[in-house]
Amino acid sequence: MSTTGSVGTAPSASADPAAPSTPTQPQSTVMDVDAPESSPPPNSSPAAAASSAPTQDSTADSTAGNTYLFTSESVTESHPDKLCDQISDAIVDACLTLDPSSRVACETICKTGVVIIFGEITSSASINYEQVIRDAVRDAGYDDPAKGLDYKTCNVIVALEEQSPDIAQCVDSTKVEDMGAGDSSTVFGYACEETPELMPLSHMLATKLSARLAAVRKDGTLDWIRPDGKTQVTVEYATSAQGVPVPKRVHSIVISAQHSEDVSNDKISADLLEHVVQPVVPSKYLDEKTLYHFNPSGRFVIGGPHSDAGLTGRKPIVDTYGGWGSYGGGALSGKDATKVDRSASYAARWIAKSLVSNGYCHRCCIQLSYGIGIPHPISIRVDTYGTCTNKNGKTESDLVKLVESNFDLRPGCIVRDLDLKRPAMRKTAAYGHFGREEFKWEKVKDLSKA
Repeated sequence: MSTTGSVGTAPSASADPAAPSTPTQPQSTVMDVDAPESSPPPNSSPAAAASSAPTQDSTADSTAGNTYLFTSESVTESHPDKLCDQISDAIVDACLTLDPSSRVACETICKTGVVIIFGEITSSASINYEQVIRDAVRDAGYDDPAKGLDYKTCNVIVALEEQSPDIAQCVDSTKVEDMGAGDSSTVFGYACEETPELMPLSHMLATKLSARLAAVRKDGTLDWIRPDGKTQVTVEYATSAQGVPVPKRVHSIVISAQHSEDVSNDKISADLLEHVVQPVVPSKYLDEKTLYHFNPSGRFVIGGPHSDAGLTGRKPIVDTYGGWGSYGGGALSGKDATKVDRSASYAARWIAKSLVSNGYCHRCCIQLSYGIGIPHPISIRVDTYGTCTNKNGKTESDLVKLVESNFDLRPGCIVRDLDLKRPAMRKTAAYGHFGREEFKWEKVKDLSKA
């Protein structure tokens, strides 16, 4: 899905959604638009809307010396890699539903007409793996061979073994406090003040645009949309006097949406602007310089597993913070919570969000490192990018001590405190593991008396 192409024009954010764009070449749509605070009635003229549209302060100009661009991407739940993540986590949930002590490490591959799961599972649960797989494929919208996969007819291959006894003896313990890490791993958690979710704006916008792409497909708003899709948002940031990134405006948006054969590029552009971008991106971040690239490759009929093979764990930046902070350890999906790749990543986010929310820093990156079979973390690092001393007067060393005294980071205790034996993993496998209030690791811990 290339983001290159020739530059053209298209309707402003306030134009009649039925009005076609006029690209220089049909295979590329790049738009410079005004975005009003709210969308005007469908019959309002583009000229009238443009005259009343607000503009950003000149300090947001990307040529200013104290600004920079940062880009995050996301994909829909039906992207081949995300489909594999969801299948793997559907297997995890199926096992946890019947046996909360299940040990699961399940990987998935998908390609045209076939889904393969492989890995190691130790559980007392009796699972119809084929049915779990077909249900997940159906839920992702793949119900026709023309889409590259059909849940009714696709080949399913199951290649699972039991967990190695060498690993099992590290994590099998009668006392939750004594459970060692199931593997050596270093993980990270991040939080910042850019959004109400304490997540980076570029990441949240890209994620919400992908979710919106799926929503307008499912509810029939846009009948030409097919399951696969990808989004990319570039935000222009300035740096505050405290050294904190401050979002100024959205520089550009790229959306690649799989589509039916019979829809025109002009309609794709108009529909994506009205039904996907405008409901998601706050108009205060859009101005006359914002660039929109809608299906810049020109054609995206062949998609999903027919176009690209899918594999569990290939979208870690989409799953986490959109490139902000750091990323370490292994993939998140397909693993039960004894794998610290997953559980400790959730704990690291819990810590980072709690520190920022409690006012100890403006932004924060937490590093936790574990050794296989060892209950306590090998190391804890708190990096506030210099913002803790500016805001609270504490040093990062002080915050490490605060973390050690307020969060029990032994793997078994993380599983207990975050209730990670519940069969709720599949919902994390699309649209991010973080920044969503339904997850327990997003509930801020009160550190006011720490």
